[in-house]
Amino acid sequence: MRKILACTIGNCVHVAGTMNFLSLAEKEGYDPEFLGIGISIDQLIKNIKMTKPEMVALSYRLTPEPLVEILEELKARIREEKLEEITWLFGGTEPTGKVAERSGIFNKIFYGYEDIDEVIWYLKGKEYTEDEEYPKDLISRINSKYPYPILRHHLGLPTIEDTVEAIEKVAESKVLDVISIAPDQNAQEFFFDQGKMDKRLDGAGGVPLRTEDDFRKLYEAAQRGNYPLLRSYSGTKNIIKFSGMLQDTIDNAWCAVPLFWYSELDKRGPRKLKDAIKENQEVMKWHGERNIPVEVNDPHHWSLRDAHDAIGVADAYLVAYNAKQMGVKNYVAQYMFNVPAFISPEMDLAKMLAKIHLVESLEDENFRVYRQARAGLASFPADLYQAKGQLAASAYLAMAIKPHIYHVVGYCEAHHAATADDIIESAKIVRGVLKNEFLGSVDMTKDENVQRRKGELIRESKMIIEAIRSIGSNERDPLTDPETLSKAVKMGILDAPHLKGNPVCRGSLYTRIVSGAMYAYDNKEKRIISEKERLERILEELKI
Repeated sequence: MRKILACTIGNCVHVAGTMNFLSLAEKEGYDPEFLGIGISIDQLIKNIKMTKPEMVALSYRLTPEPLVEILEELKARIREEKLEEITWLFGGTEPTGKVAERSGIFNKIFYGYEDIDEVIWYLKGKEYTEDEEYPKDLISRINSKYPYPILRHHLGLPTIEDTVEAIEKVAESKVLDVISIAPDQNAQEFFFDQGKMDKRLDGAGGVPLRTEDDFRKLYEAAQRGNYPLLRSYSGTKNIIKFSGMLQDTIDNAWCAVPLFWYSELDKRGPRKLKDAIKENQEVMKWHGERNIPVEVNDPHHWSLRDAHDAIGVADAYLVAYNAKQMGVKNYVAQYMFNVPAFISPEMDLAKMLAKIHLVESLEDENFRVYRQARAGLASFPADLYQAKGQLAASAYLAMAIKPHIYHVVGYCEAHHAATADDIIESAKIVRGVLKNEFLGSVDMTKDENVQRRKGELIRESKMIIEAIRSIGSNERDPLTDPETLSKAVKMGILDAPHLKGNPVCRGSLYTRIVSGAMYAYDNKEKRIISEKERLERILEELKI
């Protein structure tokens, strides 16, 4: 292990930055030692001769003028003791950093405004400014930074020109690792059948991409700054053909596809439910065969429609199971917090931990799970100052699950579509949260109420999975059989209050938030229904 000695010099007592640096260094495999505050040059040299470190990191954050003489003394002692082979680092403010720069002592100077990425890359022995160092695929990008998450944000403005300009600006800011392209709904459904587009809706919900060259323009716009990866929303029709086009044009970082949705269930596409399930599975298989990571962005769709927590947990397992069975090797599990918007933080965390427990039980040498966390859009208020607070609060809670990817949601989304400046500001807010995380945080996952609810949700979600298995045939795996899965929706094993009146599902579920968690609820008897009772009612009524 490479030895690092660190201290503050002069009469500086500001140690937070130094301790943060040493914490990062330890996680990168260094052997850090903090000597203390206000260490004299004599003390420093004595410790260096005793421990023989490879690196010495000094910090000074006070008035810059006294630092001049301190560094003159240090420079003379380095020459006298022949310590030039040591790598000397300095951290401070911009004025003290300039003094350190003029001294000619230091191999690397941190002026106080560097992002965490630059510090990590330096500790890894890489030069942050070299373009070729930015990993070009999702897994490599994650591995280059973990346990610190890579950041993504969606982007899709009403014109291609505005979107290209925004991507260029965001890429040059180096605040994101992934930009998610948001095509408008016309593109998602009718890209290969543009005669059916309603031109009045061009630009609704995203950028009006109409040709493969349009996608290539977006890719070229990202080839600058920190070279963010690009990915795009999947189509809602001709989706395998759409997937191929995305790979050819933007080198799609990973596929995001639902299992049940973008169908007659949510009316975001024309597909019959059973056909949608089958086609979505084929999309998973197509990407699995090409070793492209897959995200099945399904569980939060149930929660967004006020399904109770156990259904969201059960579906998280179900869709990950389907991805594995379709041959996906690298699976991105999305954990959307704040859904529904009034769930309490402790119950929200418990739900995510229950999902993680079940999803990661599927891991083996051929199936690796990567956690992606994000805030729920509906939790953002229209007041932009409050929205910034919500973005930071949700990000802090989400860090408890140690995500590999953090999907930044623009704080302004309840007010207006995010511009490049909004995206950069939102990403910087999250990066501020991450800086605090690196100092050490309370382990909220160990909270008694969180653990109790987690256990309860694991038990109830397993009942849902077993209920689905019970309605299948012996000839096919019921958890991947489109007939069985669509039947589970029709029967109400998987259900949500917002689906009432939809003929493809039961739509009879009532739910209510009680003590911060979402439960199935009996409106007549005014009480929570256990999952065992709810499922027994369904199976009894239908004589299963």
